[in-house]
Amino acid sequence: MGSQRQAIEETNCITVTRYFLTEQKKHPEATGELTHLLNSVQTAVKVISSAVRRAGFTQLFGTVGETNVQGEEVKKLDVLSNELFINMLTSSYTTSLLISEENETIIEVETDKKGKYIVAFDPLDGSSNIDCLVSVGSIFAIMKKEDNTIPTAKDALQPGTKVVAAGYALYGSATMMVISVGNGVHGFMLDPSIGEFILTDKNMTVPAKGKIYSINEGYTHIWDKAVKEYIDNKKDPAKGTPYNARYIGSMVADVHRTIKYGGIFIYPATSSSPKGKLRLLYECIPMAFIMTQAGGLASNGKIPILDIQPTAIHERSPIFLGSKDDVQEVLDVIKKYDK
Repeated sequence: MGSQRQAIEETNCITVTRYFLTEQKKHPEATGELTHLLNSVQTAVKVISSAVRRAGFTQLFGTVGETNVQGEEVKKLDVLSNELFINMLTSSYTTSLLISEENETIIEVETDKKGKYIVAFDPLDGSSNIDCLVSVGSIFAIMKKEDNTIPTAKDALQPGTKVVAAGYALYGSATMMVISVGNGVHGFMLDPSIGEFILTDKNMTVPAKGKIYSINEGYTHIWDKAVKEYIDNKKDPAKGTPYNARYIGSMVADVHRTIKYGGIFIYPATSSSPKGKLRLLYECIPMAFIMTQAGGLASNGKIPILDIQPTAIHERSPIFLGSKDDVQEVLDVIKKYDK
């Protein structure tokens, strides 16, 4: 009887498309555009996942000999991933404007294909790690265009409080999409045998307190005093059980681990990067949206990430995100130095 029940359950798997169609039915005013847009995102993610898995066989490792707007070496997979996102999103008839880490300026969708959404995305986060097989990912945030005027960069400069959906894909030991449309955070694992994302982690929540801190300690010499004190406290047995240090160097992987196990992820401002390094629109805001929906906190050290008013499409920001108690602890240390 038990095996029969298990077989029945396996035939009732919830795909990411089915899940959002079900959610759509709960809102009579919904047009279905957001569901269709998320379906286009998952198509891009599936192809990128396949490309990442086969990169070594298809000569996709290595660089293309160029740098992007961020001054970073462009990997072959960066180019492929960016083109996939752009093609999938512009052909979905749901978007009017795109912001990509790889493009210096905005990407305006053709008039006959325009929809009501704006998408900011990092097509392949952590790609500097791709050649040594470290986990990488994709990140995106979706906003609404507020009027029917010709799209400009200003339309994308919306605070995180106006994000309608955000998510990331993690290409690790398995491929997973983690998405929120403002009703909690849900994880979908790609089943390669059927080519579908299946709901495996419903209502993901970050523990209130963790035992892990995640920061690049190679920059200790250029941290400010508050960050130094906080990290020193996490290592000092006299101030509680020392935390474990875990830093992968791919934001998606570090944040995903933080949601699952708790703790804190920090990429602070430094003396050499006083405005921080991670990009606000397509890294900090979507991750802050997800972390907040999962019950955690996300701050730039002064105010919540979601309350920041962006001023440029490639603007950078410091970020402290993770378990509520852990983030609040570092914010309290920062306040002490701000007095």
